[in-house]
Amino acid sequence: MEKPGEMTTLSRVMQKLHDKGLDHELKMSDHGRMQNKEKQKIYNPDELKIIKTYRFEGESDPGDMSVLYLIEDKEGEIGYVLDAYGTYSTHEESGFDEFIQKIPVEDRDDQLIFA
Repeated sequence: MEKPGEMTTLSRVMQKLHDKGLDHELKMSDHGRMQNKEKQKIYNPDELKIIKTYRFEGESDPGDMSVLYLIEDKEGEIGYVLDAYGTYSTHEESGFDEFIQKIPVEDRDDQLIFA
């Protein structure tokens, strides 16, 4: 049984992000940096912090495995990066994996993010 407040599916987490106004997607730009097109911001790894990572597995299809990174910039703006893992990665851009690995991680509890 699901615990109160537990988010077990990608759609639930995405809805919660939307409800809190934290649904700003970050994507790799052509010049190898992370970009928030909506806010017209471009970031280097040292300007970001991964505050939560969610992993989701499809019930029967390995292609449904995904990872959602919640990322905060130096101004406190929170956005996300969504990717499939392993060989199913949806990021073909050169340097995506290296960029993500350079972002410092500060794992926060859901309560702190969504309160």
